[in-house]
Amino acid sequence: MRTIALRVWMVCWLILVWVLLWGTVSAANILSGLLVALVITLLLPLPPVPVEGRLHPIPLVRLVFTIIFRLLSSSVQVAALALKPGPPPLTAVLRAHLALKSDLVLVLAVNIINLTPGTIVLEIDQPRRMIYVHVLDVGNERTVQRFYKQVDSLQKLLVASFERESDWRPVAEKEAAS
Repeated sequence: MRTIALRVWMVCWLILVWVLLWGTVSAANILSGLLVALVITLLLPLPPVPVEGRLHPIPLVRLVFTIIFRLLSSSVQVAALALKPGPPPLTAVLRAHLALKSDLVLVLAVNIINLTPGTIVLEIDQPRRMIYVHVLDVGNERTVQRFYKQVDSLQKLLVASFERESDWRPVAEKEAAS
């Protein structure tokens, strides 16, 4: 039942995206969107993503506000660097370890880092949970440490929102118990 509900949701979402791409709501756009959505979901299905842990709303709200604040502040910092006269800022590729258990939460962390102006994840070492991030403006030790503190803070917020130890029960254990 859950699988069917997810497929119906995905088809509806794809129809909405199709209509938004065309810019007008019409019967032709809705029907062609339905056709495209059915082709995508039936002929090109994605593998199931294991969802583990439990969602905690209060830490999730803190996570959302922290991300919004960081996006705004880093946008201002990148704009200031772009307008600052002189040589371009020093950049580097920094390695960070993310002790996240779920691949889904790891992907979420990488996407949050990629959305932050001045940073982009270049490589993910999934088995070791290492990410390699290109960081703008690493001219001094303080800015490098600020990056590592932000990654650590993001990791703690993600764990509090999705991966608390008391709620963690991997999919393999759930399947064995049932």
